[in-house]
Amino acid sequence: MKIGLKWIVSFSIIALVAIGGLFWNPVADIPNTGEFLSEDKIVGADVAWILAAAGLVLLMTPGLSFFYGGMVGKKNVISTMLQSFIALGVISMVWVVVGFSLSFGESLGITIAGKHYGIVGNPLSYPFFSGVGNLPHKLMAPTIPFILFALFQMKFAVITPAIITGSFAERVRFISYLLFIILFSIFIYTPLCHMVWHPDGLLNKYFGVKDFAGGTVVHMSAGFAALAGALVVGNRKNPHHEPSNIPYVLLGTGMLWFGWFGFNAGSALSASASAATAFGTTTIASASAMMTWIFFDRINGRSVSALGACIGAVVGLVAITPGCGFVSIQESLFIGFITAIVSNVMVNWKGLKKIDDTLDVFACHGVGGIMGMILTAVFAHGENASLLHGGIEVFLHHMAALVLVSVFTFFGSFILYKLTDSIITLRVSEESENKGLDLSQHEESFS
Repeated sequence: MKIGLKWIVSFSIIALVAIGGLFWNPVADIPNTGEFLSEDKIVGADVAWILAAAGLVLLMTPGLSFFYGGMVGKKNVISTMLQSFIALGVISMVWVVVGFSLSFGESLGITIAGKHYGIVGNPLSYPFFSGVGNLPHKLMAPTIPFILFALFQMKFAVITPAIITGSFAERVRFISYLLFIILFSIFIYTPLCHMVWHPDGLLNKYFGVKDFAGGTVVHMSAGFAALAGALVVGNRKNPHHEPSNIPYVLLGTGMLWFGWFGFNAGSALSASASAATAFGTTTIASASAMMTWIFFDRINGRSVSALGACIGAVVGLVAITPGCGFVSIQESLFIGFITAIVSNVMVNWKGLKKIDDTLDVFACHGVGGIMGMILTAVFAHGENASLLHGGIEVFLHHMAALVLVSVFTFFGSFILYKLTDSIITLRVSEESENKGLDLSQHEESFS
């Protein structure tokens, strides 16, 4: 088999990264800046819960691979599943080298009315996890080791580009995909993560955006990147296919739902009442959305299907993510219900069908994230009250942030797709597409 220059270069980069890590000591280099608390501030219960939650979030990426893999045609199952699974390797390395620094390092940004607002972290804050040790960070995670916080956040960075893959499934080159998700992680995910979740981030500090577990950072960014990807890569030659394995979709949905408890309740960063609230709202919103989806399908003359039930459940999980720790169980029921209807309409809208978003990533994750952001601004309790609790300013700030995030993630991703395509062609040849990516890209087959 002929080995191209791009593969040799890629291997060399990985080797350089691996060797470069030997020159950094991630424990000894903890900066003495007053940012860290003493070890006796660590709460054992919080550590135990976040360790478990991090494992649950990691499980979501293999779950996503089954969820997507069962939906595509039989000749593209392995390729689609690998595109999700490989993010565990690629993005984990990116996160350690520079991603965590860009997301949670010292804020670099703008000054408004004498106050600093961060847009991205300093890449030299924690390179190769230098300075990421066992002491808790005063502002970001005061009761757990900083390294546990970093590893928990890493799982969010991993699954975000994996979500995008459903939009261009069955037609993208594997090596091009690897390059794109690296660029996306560095130039789209990390600035957005910093702006929303860093204490000095622009969307956090100035706009007051409430995003408990990633409706904006993860799902909106993935949804709009998916839309851009479908447009740049173009429609499949044969856009009609039968799902290869519905039991895979059911298995993937179960893994996602199970892992989502770590995703949402873990984002409390403590074993607390807030975590319990997020745990409850997560499952109730998903249940509500699943039931709404299948009955709405039937009312519109479509069959009650396992595929529809699974999609509905995931849409509910997406919708509740930004507000899971801020809303009540009763409100989560409504959030799942209304988002399922809106997303279902978008999935079946003929106008959107003209864009070959293979697995309806934008209609589910993008629209679900948008609805979650809006409804969080409507229902959220607590500090900086939402629209129903007298917080018109919070609602307006959320709407402004929604526009900003949509524009940034769509056009930023569009540019990155074009850049990737100029370096390594994104789309496989027509012959490879007809043959199927399992054989043409990986010389493996699903049987």
